[in-house]
Amino acid sequence: MEKLNSDWLTDGLIDFEYKKYTLLAYFQEVRKSFNKVELYPVLNELIQHYDNLNKLKEGKDSIESRFPKEVNGLDMTKLKIFYKQMLHDDEIMKELEDIVEYALPMFKGTLEEGKEIYEFVETQCEVTPIGLLPLYTDEGYFFLGNATGELTIHRYQMMKFESPAQTYRGINTTLIDRINKGIGETFENLKLNLIRKFADLPNPATYLIQSKMMFPYQPTLVPIAKRLLIKHISTT
Repeated sequence: MEKLNSDWLTDGLIDFEYKKYTLLAYFQEVRKSFNKVELYPVLNELIQHYDNLNKLKEGKDSIESRFPKEVNGLDMTKLKIFYKQMLHDDEIMKELEDIVEYALPMFKGTLEEGKEIYEFVETQCEVTPIGLLPLYTDEGYFFLGNATGELTIHRYQMMKFESPAQTYRGINTTLIDRINKGIGETFENLKLNLIRKFADLPNPATYLIQSKMMFPYQPTLVPIAKRLLIKHISTT
């Protein structure tokens, strides 16, 4: 689907009806993705737009800062360029505020729809350790399976991101293989094959993430599986 530019609010014509049409067309495409249970990258984009609008609502200065400025003067002695703000029209500011007030509940409601789909997909997936887990679980493998019996094998590595207020956990993954698991083949045997093939992980943490239903693989199943694995490792 076509993305909504991050500067959609101030880009082009500043007109309520025009922006309303732009938003309605965008949300129509979003719902097409949701109807196909395709969540990413749509969900991330919605969150970003919603956060941006909330920040803009904090004050006019935030909106004005997004508009281009034109050069108003040049001081060669201090090597400074002076700019003047191109936005001084109260009617335009009122139009922008109306657009923001109109858009915020639309983004919020659509995000709620996406969250419900996400939570449903999550309930259909289960994380199960394969064999005994080592003490170090921040690196290893996971098998991702769906209702058709197709299996993908991934290598993962956990990461930490620290901010003054909180520590976040992320994950890097690499697709290793796609296979159709045979009837007599066990996940323990598949794990042993990985150990033989990749000697740098002699005792890897290994998990099976199994979906009970068919979901779009890359737009939905893979990102949700990653988040489920982060949650599982962080709480065990």
